[in-house]
Amino acid sequence: MNSGKLLIFSAPSGSGKTTIVRHLLGKPELNLAFSVSATSRPRRGKEKQGEHYYFMSVSEFKNHIKNEDFLEWEEVYRDNFYGTLKSEVERLWALGKNVIFDIDVAGGLRIKKKFPTQTLAVFVKPPSIDELKIRLKKRSTETDDKINMRIAKASVELATAPQFDVVIKNYDLEVALEEAEKLVGDFVNS
Repeated sequence: MNSGKLLIFSAPSGSGKTTIVRHLLGKPELNLAFSVSATSRPRRGKEKQGEHYYFMSVSEFKNHIKNEDFLEWEEVYRDNFYGTLKSEVERLWALGKNVIFDIDVAGGLRIKKKFPTQTLAVFVKPPSIDELKIRLKKRSTETDDKINMRIAKASVELATAPQFDVVIKNYDLEVALEEAEKLVGDFVNS
């Protein structure tokens, strides 16, 4: 398993990593394809198999773990697994693409460790924990308890920033998008 480049974007929830990843995917000159994660959690709303996630049962997921089919995986909550299938990355590399990930901090660092020279690991840092809380509340998608859980997790995640190759400070979205585009462009063309 060794071909194109890997671009990891990790950050606490609400930092803007998904917005940055979507922006980069819209730049054809970067030749990027998005890595769809696998999960054992149930589908939500209009999520589609193979587009939003590869949905599988807990036993299917555990079987893939046993068979070492994942580059990385994590049990986020009891029987609620997320992971990156090796076959997904191989599929995208076979298309001649560079693979971009919107992934949690632990998973991103695991992939970087496995592919140190062909991975650019980017941490997207919010202006502050207070700003993060404001952004999460503006989404209006989660309860206050869930937001507080994400904020508590964010403090731990922020401490991992020095382990990444680059930290993009998302204080101004336009500046962060430009910085990400330049970083990724330089990396995929190196």
